[in-house]
This record gives sequence, structure tokens and C-alpha cells, in this order.
Amino acid sequence: MTHPHHRTTQPLRLSPPSKTLQKRARGFLALFFVLAALWTLRHMLPALLWGGIFAIALWPLYKRSTRRFGHTIWLPLLFTGVLALIFLVPVSFISIKTADEIHSAFLWLDTIRHQGLPAPAWLDHLPVASGPATALWTEHLSNPDALNDLFHSLNLGHGMAVGKQFGSEVLHRGILFGFSMLTLFFLLKDGDSIIRKCMIGSQRLFGAQGESLARQIVASIHGTVSGLVLVGLGEGAIMGVCYVVAGAPQPLIFGLATAIAAMVPLLGWIAVTGVCLLIAFKGSMLAAAIVWLIGAVVLFVADHFIRPVLIGGSTKVPFLWVLMGILGGAETWQLMGLFIGPAIMAALHLLWTLWTSNKVSGQRTGHIVRE
Repeated sequence: MTHPHHRTTQPLRLSPPSKTLQKRARGFLALFFVLAALWTLRHMLPALLWGGIFAIALWPLYKRSTRRFGHTIWLPLLFTGVLALIFLVPVSFISIKTADEIHSAFLWLDTIRHQGLPAPAWLDHLPVASGPATALWTEHLSNPDALNDLFHSLNLGHGMAVGKQFGSEVLHRGILFGFSMLTLFFLLKDGDSIIRKCMIGSQRLFGAQGESLARQIVASIHGTVSGLVLVGLGEGAIMGVCYVVAGAPQPLIFGLATAIAAMVPLLGWIAVTGVCLLIAFKGSMLAAAIVWLIGAVVLFVADHFIRPVLIGGSTKVPFLWVLMGILGGAETWQLMGLFIGPAIMAALHLLWTLWTSNKVSGQRTGHIVRE
């Protein structure tokens, strides 16, 4: 009698697998892992995107450096370190100056709590309602008792909660910045391999037009960096010199703030106007007017002549499309949207151009005529 374990099992005879079913199964499996990865990295995606934006912006300069100095581990490390210092040095400077200003502000608040806030000299020179304005200021701001009542009405507990939230946000932003710099290092280090694999993947998924779409997105980011960042820094430098000459308070900080604000179209006007109001508050009405006129000329020329050439010229995208991408991207993705928005609009414009090209139109027209 044969033992049950010694029986020979017949091999399973399966029907040939369906290639369509396998292809769909692989597609769903790949989509599942992509979505799972995005969900896992959802809190780190901003850092990865910022690292990608920095890598695309620095890639032409990095390639020229590799051709001259060769491929070494120190070159991407140097680029990453220099870029980190470009961000950290101004932030550290602003933080130190802000801490000093906050200390001075507390001393000033303590002084006016005991002595009141004296009326400024420009109230007497108002063209209308000079007397009532001076009387209101004297009654509510020059009186220490009225100021103390105002201070006691403030919710200090809410201010402490806001301060704790601000500290946690600073820590979170610092961690994201560190991961974005780490991403930048590896993207520069393995950039050639990543580009080659991305090109192969785009060819397999989208054909020859996938490479054109990728190049359009890259060109859009390059143009946005030149048109927004570099032009904004130039505007901030010019206005910073004007602030120094006009005697504005903390001209370096306000010049840097103007440069950051000027990266967003129309936001630079608010920054320049705010600084001019501070200059006028100090009593220099003529200097404030001159600085505002200089700022108006600089911002008008940059927004209407320089930026359209730098941003739209590299991608052949109408500046209206780019402007909508900048403003819409900034509203949706905050600062990162300044680069993502124009890239999306550039890709959309390329797809629109390909869809409505003369070749497609001619084929359809001929088909209609034959019918």
C-alpha cells in the first residue's frame, strides 16, 4: 500500500494568462504603490519639490562646473552648502535684528505706558482737521491712563499661544529646509542618471511628446527663477539704496523684504508704499515721495518689460498665462506656487499648441472637405 505522502501529484495545468489582464493588474499595482508612497511622504512633499526646483534652477551652472572640475562628491556638496548659506545668512541677520527691535519695542512700550505717546509734529501741518486730530491723539494716546486701559484690554494669553505656534512653525520649516537641501544634494549628485531614466519613462508613457513636455516645464522653471527671483533681488537692491539715502528705519531689512515681496507681481508695490509711509511718519515727506516715484518706475519697468521677456521668452508662453500661473500658484501653494504655477501653465500651453497645430488642423480640414 502506498503512503499518501509518496503519491505523485499531478502538476497544475493552467490556461495561458491573459496579457491584457496582466497589464491591467501591473498598472493597478503600480498605481497603488505610487499612491501609497505619496500618502507616506505627504508631509515631506514640499521639501522634495523645493529640492527639485533648486536642482532644476542650478543644473546648467552645475553641469558647466562638472565639465571644468570633473565629477566629484565635493561639487554637489559645495553647491548645496552655498545655497544653504544664501538662505541662512539673511534669515539669521533678520532674526538678530528682529530680536533687537523687539527688545527696543518692549522698552518703548514701557516708556509710553508711564509717559504717554507724544503727538507727532506732522499733525499740526495737516491741510484739514488738524485741530481735531491733535485733540484725539492727546486724549487717547498722550494720556498714560488711557494707554494702560488699552494694554489691559489686550488678550495676552492669546499672544502667548500665537508665540508657541510660531515657534513650532519655525521648527517645522527648518526641518523641511534641511530635507530640501538633502534632496538637492542627491539630485545634483545623481542628476545624469535621474534625467536619463526620466527620459526613458516619458518615452514609454507619452512617446516623443513627453520629452517636449518635460523640456517645457524645465524651461519654465528656469525662466521663472530669472524673471522672479533675480529681478526681485535687483529691485530690492535698488530700493535698498534708496531707503538708505532717504533715512528709512532698518533699510537693509526693508530692502530684503522688498526683494522678497517684489518676486510676486503687484506685491512689491505694497512693500514700497509701506516703507514710504514709514519715511513720511518720521517727517520726511519729500524723501518719501521721491522714493515712491523711484520705486514706481523700477517696478513698472520690471513688471512690464523685463519679466515678460525673461519668463515668457524662454518658453514662448504669453505673459498673461505666466501671470495667471504665478498668482494662482501663489494662492494655492504659497511660495512654492511661484514656480509650480508657471510650469503648469507652460505645460498646458504646449499641449494646447500641439492640439491646435497646423498639422492637426490641416488633417481635419482635408477630412471634412473629402466628406
